[in-house]
Amino acid sequence: MTMPGYRTYAPPAPPKRSGMARTVLILGIAGLAGLALCLVGILPALAGLILGTISLLRGDTERGLAVAGMICSAIALILGSLALSWLLSKAAQCGDASRYPTDTARRSCVEREFPYAHATPAP
Repeated sequence: MTMPGYRTYAPPAPPKRSGMARTVLILGIAGLAGLALCLVGILPALAGLILGTISLLRGDTERGLAVAGMICSAIALILGSLALSWLLSKAAQCGDASRYPTDTARRSCVEREFPYAHATPAP
């Protein structure tokens, strides 16, 4: 009950938090970290870029987190695309029949260009 002429005090509501902006940041960081695992980071980076765009268009309150996540996602996509194109160009060189006419020559090219790749024996 309040006295006449006085208003009751209502504390301000806590600020709304945006779960989507945090998700964008997490996906961007996961995209950067996932590049070390055979370019798996491209998928979360792509999802982070899409969700970041949605978050910014909706006008979420945590705009800085969404922007930081989109920057991480964009960096992961650029680095992943460069690495993928480099690997594919090396593989295409080894698959060139005019440069390496025999199967043995192509295998030696693959072993020379990709020393970390090991053939697994067939069961």
